[in-house]
Amino acid sequence: MIVATGVELRAGARLLMDEVTFRVGPGDRVGLVGRNGAGKTTLTRVLAGEGQPAAGTVTRSGEVGYLAQDPRTGDLDVLARDRILSARGLDTILRELRVAEGAMASGEDTVRERAMNRYARLDAEFDARGGYAAESEAASIASSLGLPDRVLGQPLRTLSGGQRRRVELARILFSGASTLLLDEPTNHLDADSIAWLRDYLKTYPGALLVISHDVALIETVVNRVFHLDANRGEIDQYNMGWKQYLVQRETDERRRRRERANAEKKAGALLAQADKMRAKATKAVAAQNMARRAERLLASVEQERVSDKVAKLRFPTPAACGKTPLTAEGLSRSYGSLEVFTDVDLAIDRGSKVVVLGLNGAGKTTLLRILAGLDAPDTGEVVPGHGLKLGYYAQEHETLDVSRSVLDNMKSAAPDLGETETRKVLGSFLFSGDDVEKPARVLSGGEKTRLALAMLVVSAANVLLLDEPTNNLDPASREEVLAALRSYAGAVVLVSHDEGAVAALEPERVLLLPDGDEDHWGPDYLDLIALA
Repeated sequence: MIVATGVELRAGARLLMDEVTFRVGPGDRVGLVGRNGAGKTTLTRVLAGEGQPAAGTVTRSGEVGYLAQDPRTGDLDVLARDRILSARGLDTILRELRVAEGAMASGEDTVRERAMNRYARLDAEFDARGGYAAESEAASIASSLGLPDRVLGQPLRTLSGGQRRRVELARILFSGASTLLLDEPTNHLDADSIAWLRDYLKTYPGALLVISHDVALIETVVNRVFHLDANRGEIDQYNMGWKQYLVQRETDERRRRRERANAEKKAGALLAQADKMRAKATKAVAAQNMARRAERLLASVEQERVSDKVAKLRFPTPAACGKTPLTAEGLSRSYGSLEVFTDVDLAIDRGSKVVVLGLNGAGKTTLLRILAGLDAPDTGEVVPGHGLKLGYYAQEHETLDVSRSVLDNMKSAAPDLGETETRKVLGSFLFSGDDVEKPARVLSGGEKTRLALAMLVVSAANVLLLDEPTNNLDPASREEVLAALRSYAGAVVLVSHDEGAVAALEPERVLLLPDGDEDHWGPDYLDLIALA
């Protein structure tokens, strides 16, 4: 259970929320909603104990499982299976069992006997802690999230960003925590895994708070809604499901508009009468009292909610280039003995639109990183054509320097752009005032997405490599990205689980990984998007 009392949160000097109080108890499945940058991720980090409020208190009882938007693990050499089992402290025993197994093959009798005794003790301890049943449970959860045994036996460093995030989600669900705080848990999940997660969470007996732009997940799972109003710095709490919340919210808006209109009409009449009375000295006091009454009347009714701002996005006018600005020949990539893809050929013509499909772990992100020049292929080469200007959007926001400010990141993307123009572009992406001085590391996932997209806008790129560009975005911001995709005149290579993003791109070709087969785009491929 989590109790927040009088919590104040700030992003630099900007007030995100003030005097917020709420409770999330067993059986509560709360959907935390609000526009990008409203403070949802900041609040969740504080609830998880990974940040401190500017004022107020947060108390927790029981174990808390927290899935951050961009989870980071310290040791990337750890096996995926061990990372999941570490949630119950079973990973250490398993590693010691493997060491003992190796020592049992020793040719020295003393070493072998000591290893056999140690193995027996460790095996008994593992069994006493529910080890074998727990290992099966962990494998079942992992499989449901699209992580087969083959992946569980690999070190984390060999996995894609999406696979590592699913490992973290599996770890948290396996932990048995009494409270779950999940920030965009469906990112990088395929359709089957999302369906499984919905069923899992809607019967979860503990306390749950989830941030998600997956409307179907929110509709299915939550029984309470917390709306974080970025304009008022408050949380509106609704003890109802998502559909009832939408109806209630619209009813509240109509009531506010009606009450405000009536109050303004009455106040207008009072002020008009006060103006007439001021002309007579004998009625000046009465006029003043009437004006005060009008002010009190207006103050007594709730303000209408101000519509959330949305970043205005248009991708850059592409720089002039040759007929084929980017070519890849015979690309392959492996991690140790694991072959990711092999012999991939790709020619990106000026203005062409290509979507890359493949199951999670097929190498989609790896291919984009190779095309962007961030990773080297094992074989083959990437050949830049005449006038190539690349723009790369990374799903894990690796293109951002998190140690630098929002403004400095933008300056690095467009060093020839003046300060005034740079700030103007940032303002169109909802970064204004002191926000531009914030270090990128404190930004929410949605804010990092906006900054990364802003850096693309000023790049004059004629080939965009886009890896899940609609992740972490609220519906209005997502629509802006889709509109930008429709109107962009340059070439695009897109990786996405978002059917709307692929439809907006109107691709001409599809590249299927890991085999590297290329085909003309057809409607039948649209059914594979959510599964890929």
